[in-house]
Amino acid sequence: MGQMIFTGLLCGALLGFVMQRGRFCLTGGFRDMFLTKDYRMFYALLIAIAIQSIGVFALIQLGLIEFKAGGFAWLGTIVGSFVFGIGIVLAGGCATGTWYRAGEGLIGSWIALFGYMLMSAVMKSGVLVPLNDAFKVYTLPTNSIPATFGLSVWPFVLILAAITVLLVVKQLRKPKVAIPALRAKRSGLSHLLFEKRWHPFVTAILVGLIAMLAWPLSEATGRMSGLGITTPSANILQYLVTGNSEKYVNWGVFLVLGILVGSFLVAKASREFRFRAPDAKTTVSSFSGGILMGFGASLAGGCSIGNGLVMTAMMTWQGWVSLIFIILGTWTASYFVYVRPRIQAKKQHSASMTTA
Repeated sequence: MGQMIFTGLLCGALLGFVMQRGRFCLTGGFRDMFLTKDYRMFYALLIAIAIQSIGVFALIQLGLIEFKAGGFAWLGTIVGSFVFGIGIVLAGGCATGTWYRAGEGLIGSWIALFGYMLMSAVMKSGVLVPLNDAFKVYTLPTNSIPATFGLSVWPFVLILAAITVLLVVKQLRKPKVAIPALRAKRSGLSHLLFEKRWHPFVTAILVGLIAMLAWPLSEATGRMSGLGITTPSANILQYLVTGNSEKYVNWGVFLVLGILVGSFLVAKASREFRFRAPDAKTTVSSFSGGILMGFGASLAGGCSIGNGLVMTAMMTWQGWVSLIFIILGTWTASYFVYVRPRIQAKKQHSASMTTA
């Protein structure tokens, strides 16, 4: 138990620290792909996936950890991921983003987090378990992409790494846009850690290394998996209700609590922590988004981290199909939340000008 608490909190705190300082937000990244054609955060995600994939499969080949891809619940993955993508736009952040923003003092993120935890628990052990199980009936026997084609995993890993390098180099060669910055108030390591703006690609490298580290730390406690947010989030609420620590308290629980702690500490150190209460509309949107996040992630077997970062790195159909439909869900919600209101406002303005 001591090892579980220490390594779980440590890994989570590192992840919370890096994500908070690097503003590693997949919701914003997927949204910006649609709204402004900005692909930097998506390329950053590919960096994190590639680094984790190389590292984890090296550990597997050395016999240090184990991984079984299992079956591919294709219907639940497609429907759940699309719903999850809609939810993260309404909530203002994905699963991990909600945890680290809660650590910054955003009350809206706490509201979204509660909805996320509540619905995840309902889907996994409550009245919606039959619905969740019904989608799992539609499962293909092979989830591993390399196993589907009867090939080694390494060609797929190397192709991913090569594509990522090409995209990153192309992005770095683009003319840089000067971003106005405030005068530095700190110097040295304090400036680098708590004040300087982190490049998303640097942040992605660190996220990928932490994701790789999570595998041996988690498996050392008997939890045969890497980073995961949805099930641990549900487990916290289930433990608080039932008191069953043996069933619900594992390494993943301390991981997500560590994200909250790490984000809080770095937000305080960088003077970015403050309580910010949302208005009524944002409150409803945050809670609704959290509910959709919990529903979708449970149905899909993972969130933007569990599927979009981890299962993609493990070269599974579940991971890559989920990532595609999370992005599509994000784009759909972004159209109705951001684009359509602008179009309607322009039409109303044009109509009023014509009348005048």
